[in-house]
Amino acid sequence: MLQERITGEGKVLLLAGGGKIYTDVAARFVRSERSLEDIAASPYSREIVRNILSSGHRAALEFDYFLFAVEGYSRVTETQLVRKRLASYLIKSGRAELNGKRAFSVVYPRNARDFSAPVRLPDGATVELTGRDLADISRQWYEAGVERGLPEEDLRYLKPQATEFKAIIGMNAHALHDWFSIRCCRNAQHEIRHLARTMLKLCREAAPDLFAGAGPSCVQLGYCPENRLQNPRCKGRIPTKDEALEILRAHGRGMTEDPTDEE
Repeated sequence: MLQERITGEGKVLLLAGGGKIYTDVAARFVRSERSLEDIAASPYSREIVRNILSSGHRAALEFDYFLFAVEGYSRVTETQLVRKRLASYLIKSGRAELNGKRAFSVVYPRNARDFSAPVRLPDGATVELTGRDLADISRQWYEAGVERGLPEEDLRYLKPQATEFKAIIGMNAHALHDWFSIRCCRNAQHEIRHLARTMLKLCREAAPDLFAGAGPSCVQLGYCPENRLQNPRCKGRIPTKDEALEILRAHGRGMTEDPTDEE
């Protein structure tokens, strides 16, 4: 039987992260002249974490690690997710032989599931099929292959991108800030944006100081770096990078020297 979910119904569980924050400890090691024991024993400093975030020098954020369990998202989102290599992924195997006991579960948008179109069959007949029909035909073909003894690692080549994936994901706070800036943006594909926003909500609850100001690039930078590709819903509300630079140039007119020049 086909198991199906609609995109936007995925689940994320925070397995580890938050609690004791190590970013301030790491930052102290760089500048403090005190002994290692004294630094490690120092009380947590919210101010140090805030300074790290506001300065943009975020290397110390790499010492706070977060672990997530994910299910109910499609292979479409998995493909986009693993483009971020500053992370660890353990994705549930689609190759292991389970003797036909593997659930054939798919995740797709409701409009794609319900869309119906004429499809020509090999015998020349034409039938009207929905997205759900195509997914269920794939399931029947897959299960028939298992019954005939074909290896599941070969049969999976014909599985749809709508196939559900489950994974354990690990990222440090620095990588998460970077990932949220891209995948929480309105230009991100809606399913991976749902994943990113769910992870961000969990991170804010677990470590609010570390993720103050985290979110899409416009939240972190104050402008949209997409420029002409800015999402239509943001136009007129958030300045683009070019618009922000023009404002700065107008403000700086009359300056006779480049403030970045050094003698």
